[in-house]
Amino acid sequence: MLSRVAENLYWMARYLERSENTARLINTTTKLLLDLPRGASFGWDVLLKVAGLDSQFRKSYSEANEDNIMRFLIEDERNPSSILACTRLARENTRTFREVLPNEMWERINSLYLYAKENASKAVAGRGQRYQVLNGIIEGRQSIVGLLMGSMSHDLAYQFIKLGRNQERADMTTRILDVNCAILTPGGDVLPDAIQERLWMSVLTTLSAYQMYRRHVGVHVRPGQVVSYMLTNQDFPRTVVHCLSEIEGCLAALPHHVAPMRAVRLAWRRVTGMKVEGLTPVVLHEYLDQVQTDLAAIHDRLSEQYFYLHHFQTTPSAATQTPAQTPAQTMAQVQ
Repeated sequence: MLSRVAENLYWMARYLERSENTARLINTTTKLLLDLPRGASFGWDVLLKVAGLDSQFRKSYSEANEDNIMRFLIEDERNPSSILACTRLARENTRTFREVLPNEMWERINSLYLYAKENASKAVAGRGQRYQVLNGIIEGRQSIVGLLMGSMSHDLAYQFIKLGRNQERADMTTRILDVNCAILTPGGDVLPDAIQERLWMSVLTTLSAYQMYRRHVGVHVRPGQVVSYMLTNQDFPRTVVHCLSEIEGCLAALPHHVAPMRAVRLAWRRVTGMKVEGLTPVVLHEYLDQVQTDLAAIHDRLSEQYFYLHHFQTTPSAATQTPAQTPAQTMAQVQ
């Protein structure tokens, strides 16, 4: 398989996953706003930092208010991680290698892009339609995953799609868990337990994890248990450890996987070694940042080994692609 095809498959999956998870992140925020106690407010600038887009935002907007941030995250294509930009980039990547994918794949992704383009402005305009539009993005993306799982051979192409999906999913799960650190209370007061439970319940619901949490952990939603479940449970498909397990399985099916596999196992050890009970939001934010750094290292090793190997052999100091860029068309082959 040409490395440019492998890279396009990987990034197609990442862009699709990012569009869904950005919709989930925004839905989490919208629910938090409804559940905030009197006197508490939401730090919109912190949300940008959680998403890793604060510097990109400042290039285009002077004020970090709700309207600007929703426009930036949903429809502003100057932000390559906005929902509209991600669906467009996924569509463009898919168009270049349609013969590798099931016939219906192009139609599904094209329909998702057209839906996002037609409805993005409605989602920005107000909270009333926002939740419905973003749910449409989530459902459209999930139908694409179902199509891939049910009608595509689990060959090398499929492994690169799974790599992209799980890499992006693990990263966005940590960011959604980090949203609660953006809540500001008068005088820095600690939120009452009942309010904390409601807020963390919103996080679980946004990750489609509430029912499974109640089944496997308990009926009471406690911050430490939620974070521990979403980081380390090996059975639920949106947890960080489950995503790392999927990445490891994909690498096992690929040749020359020593360096990427080493990065995956380092991330695994850090996640499973965390003690999250009783952590303050600030310390939790730092822990989640460390996990995101480990995930970025996995991406770098994947890029060096499978997408840019020839490039690195000839120019070792060259930089790898970042998540905000369009995949390069490297012509070296995956060995």
